[in-house]
Amino acid sequence: MSLPADYHMHTPLCRHATGEPGDYAVRAAAIGLTEIGFSDHSPMPRDDFDNWRMYANQLDEYVEKVRRVQKDFPDLTIRLALEVDYLPGYEDWIRGLAARHPWDYFIGSVHYVSDSWAIDDPQKLSEWEHRNADEVWTAYFDRLTMAAETGFFEIIGHVDLPKKFGHLPPSDCTSLYEKFLNAAKKHNCAIELNTAGLRKDCREIYPSRQILELAFQKGVPITFGSDAHAPKEVGINFAEAMQLACSVGYQESCRFAQRKRQTVKF
Repeated sequence: MSLPADYHMHTPLCRHATGEPGDYAVRAAAIGLTEIGFSDHSPMPRDDFDNWRMYANQLDEYVEKVRRVQKDFPDLTIRLALEVDYLPGYEDWIRGLAARHPWDYFIGSVHYVSDSWAIDDPQKLSEWEHRNADEVWTAYFDRLTMAAETGFFEIIGHVDLPKKFGHLPPSDCTSLYEKFLNAAKKHNCAIELNTAGLRKDCREIYPSRQILELAFQKGVPITFGSDAHAPKEVGINFAEAMQLACSVGYQESCRFAQRKRQTVKF
């Protein structure tokens, strides 16, 4: 069984990752990956929006770093991408980012359920104490559905991110999941099996088995991502992710080049 591409990796430009792109490529080759993609956190219009992404004037530097490692590792397919936050009202900014370079794919992610609260930010963990979990999950999936509906993204990232710190909704969220997955299917979005959840308090791959089963039933394609913030995390726990995917019926994952999709058996 061949390893799928690892399409979710970061660089030090996001200010919370270690190791240069070349270090990630070395690790990828060592564990038998044949394709990877760098998808660092995109800049926002304001550099002080938060402290975990590249600055706006570093976008070209980021592209240069990836282009350099593509040349240095000709036997490894390396894609150029971004993880782009979706927030209502930032659509023009995202369109502008898309026009800046010949990207291979965009991962659309929701971290913010308001302009001031990123639900997965450890520095704002205490905010959960003042929030109703049902309301947070509803707001989150509403925005995730909106992200899919924009058509801006090839992949939607870490679909059930609100579980990161163990905050699960008391109510049944199946209708929220189905609404989102219907939008993903309609607008040709894949979802990723993101293994970073196994390294967080939730100790579970994003998304849950329930969501993945629904995705398979609806014909929503998948990708794989380690969400690596250090070279040692490249491709980590892919065996578990592949086993989960196979157990619900998946036999193929997506690869992207110049924002065009193909499916490959794994």
